[in-house]
Amino acid sequence: MADTIINIGGVEIRKTAALAPMASVADRAYRLMCKRFGAAYTVSEMVSAKGICYSDRKTAELCTVTDEERPMAVQLFGSEPDFMAEAVKIVLDYNPDIIDINMGCPVPKVIGTGAGSALMKDIKLAAEITGAAVKAAGSVPVTVKIRSGWSSETVNAAEMAKALEASGASAIAVHGRTRDQFYSGRADLSIIRKVKESVSIPVIGNGDVVDADSCINIYNETGCDLVMIGRGSYGNPFIFEEIEAALGGIDYKSPTVETRMKVMLEHIRLILDLSLKNEELAMHEARKHAAWYMNGFYGSAKFRGRCYQLSSYIEAETLANEFIQLQNSRINKNIDKIS
Repeated sequence: MADTIINIGGVEIRKTAALAPMASVADRAYRLMCKRFGAAYTVSEMVSAKGICYSDRKTAELCTVTDEERPMAVQLFGSEPDFMAEAVKIVLDYNPDIIDINMGCPVPKVIGTGAGSALMKDIKLAAEITGAAVKAAGSVPVTVKIRSGWSSETVNAAEMAKALEASGASAIAVHGRTRDQFYSGRADLSIIRKVKESVSIPVIGNGDVVDADSCINIYNETGCDLVMIGRGSYGNPFIFEEIEAALGGIDYKSPTVETRMKVMLEHIRLILDLSLKNEELAMHEARKHAAWYMNGFYGSAKFRGRCYQLSSYIEAETLANEFIQLQNSRINKNIDKIS
């Protein structure tokens, strides 16, 4: 499967795993790290269509697409077809491979504007927004990311997907949770399968992918064309190479703590290099990433707490070295006990 290519409106993407759009997480540094380890496709943080139309000062930062990140989509959110169409025209200047529309975000700030997963309640409007974006995008494919529904009583992803396909969408990404679930419980893979069975365009499955086994399971259970990973990549860009190896039938060895800390520092360095802020302020953005790289290790709770106090790269280096020493001392103690 690793050598399989899917086609979204003429854009070729390897059928391994893609990086999901995640606000305040999947910035350029994050996308570049995940691409380095094999992410087949990336999507920008979501950008307000209306904000772009009003010359939002962050437009260039959020919409710029670099060659290293391709194939890449710029994701927009909004609830008004006219603003969406105008925003698409503006975004085209940044030469994205794909335009993606967010109709799945569950946060109150977004749904309060009638955008994100609020559009799961108004399929007609969702279709109009998609149609307006498709018309404005010209030859650039438009995709849409949705949820299984607004609530457990209104699971309508298949119906929504059919309407979006009829409006010209080139692919549908489905997170197998309702808006009411946010990120709790388990993703319902049967919904993703229903969407796949309802449309002829590619379907991207999303939800609860934390390793190669869970990725392969989504492929097998849903028949989806591509799997998208969100939270499973936190502090773990290695997940993409793990999945690629598994799909290619290649043995994979998890990175050592030394490798994890080395990559963590490279990620932090990249955040600092790409940031327009001074080192101390940029480190505020890097703190959560540093903490995520330490998840699951002995004594990590204490170290994660210290990550949120970091104010310089040198401090991050010191912390990483201490963390490595702790893990190695733990291993040596266990060896001594066995001996």
